Amino acid sequence: MNRSIPLAGSDHCGLHLFFCIVLGLLLAVSSATAATPAGPTVDITKFAFTPGELTIAPGTTVGWTNHDEVPHTVASTDKRLMSKALDTDDRFEHTFNEEGDFAYYCTLHPFMTGVVHVRKP
Repeated sequence: MNRSIPLAGSDHCGLHLFFCIVLGLLLAVSSATAATPAGPTVDITKFAFTPGELTIAPGTTVGWTNHDEVPHTVASTDKRLMSKALDTDDRFEHTFNEEGDFAYYCTLHPFMTGVVHVRKP
């Protein structure tokens, strides 16, 4: 015995309702995904990396964003980190998979330094 709730009009109303529900679910999933926080960010402002030190877990992606009017880079002496010259509002990301201390600097302004400490939780 099939007891379905009759919809007003025709079968097109049921199809319309189905698509509205699917669209609503897609929007909800999209909003939840967009609300997921990004990894830690280091701001490059006034010729400094802020924060200058960061402690993270292995597998974390760190992003650097240049807010200055001049280009900067993110580089390490061992070449594990090597961004291109970042113009204003450019972003560079790196995922740290190994434990350790990773010092970095700006190749254009070597007095700008920072360090990422990667530790297991």
